[in-house]
Amino acid sequence: MTDRYCVFGNPVAHSRSPAIHAQFAAQCGQDLTYEALLAPLDGFADAVARFVAAGGKGANVTVPFKEEAFRLCQRRSARAERAGAVNTLCFNADGIFGDNTDGAGLVRDIEVNLAQPLAGRRILLLGAGGAARGVIAPLLACQPTALFIANRTADKAEALARAFADIVAVDAGNYAKTAGRSFDVIINATSASLAGEALPLPPGLFAPGSLAYDMMYGKGETPFMGLARAQGAACVADGLGMLVEQAAEAFALWRGVRPDSLPVLAALRRQLAG
Repeated sequence: MTDRYCVFGNPVAHSRSPAIHAQFAAQCGQDLTYEALLAPLDGFADAVARFVAAGGKGANVTVPFKEEAFRLCQRRSARAERAGAVNTLCFNADGIFGDNTDGAGLVRDIEVNLAQPLAGRRILLLGAGGAARGVIAPLLACQPTALFIANRTADKAEALARAFADIVAVDAGNYAKTAGRSFDVIINATSASLAGEALPLPPGLFAPGSLAYDMMYGKGETPFMGLARAQGAACVADGLGMLVEQAAEAFALWRGVRPDSLPVLAALRRQLAG
């Protein structure tokens, strides 16, 4: 009996997750199918229930259902509890278990694939929504020298910083508050790149040898990546590696074997360039 997995989203037709997991399954000799399922905006829980009833073993969750998925779970991992959001579901006799693999995917892409250690470095995280919240604890676990959360509205950034104050003091404010500072790693967790917008960042933020990382990806450079290159970032990367690495983390949770992400990432890069 072939095991069934899926990704829920709205929209979801653009998702590259089915292609990623098909390659993982072939590589690891796993008998499974993985499909993209469109869930109605007001019918996520029902869509999950139907998938489970049809024999579904697990699912990924993408925009805009990650917080609703969190509430749907009977049990959650510590990192999902911290994130307040779930992107990976496991279905078994005990009910629904939720995890969040986004932060682990980001950290692995930066530290392993890009060979950029995070320990002892000054990190600027742009944005204060769910994408930012999901990666803060994993970033702090890498023991950077400092983490600053910047957002268009200071209140949201400051509230997010307070939510993680029990781990370490996190500075926060609007973009203007970063003026006069420089950072070794700047991560864009906003959706500005999806809209083709550049962020109103002060000049001089990129320290010598710095990494600019955009969680978004597409054909060519995002506006953030272009800005970073123009302002002297030494290394510029998009979020395709994070997508593949968070998927590998989910696959390992479901199947008990970790796939080799690099050939899958290379294949996706070729598709995007084509």
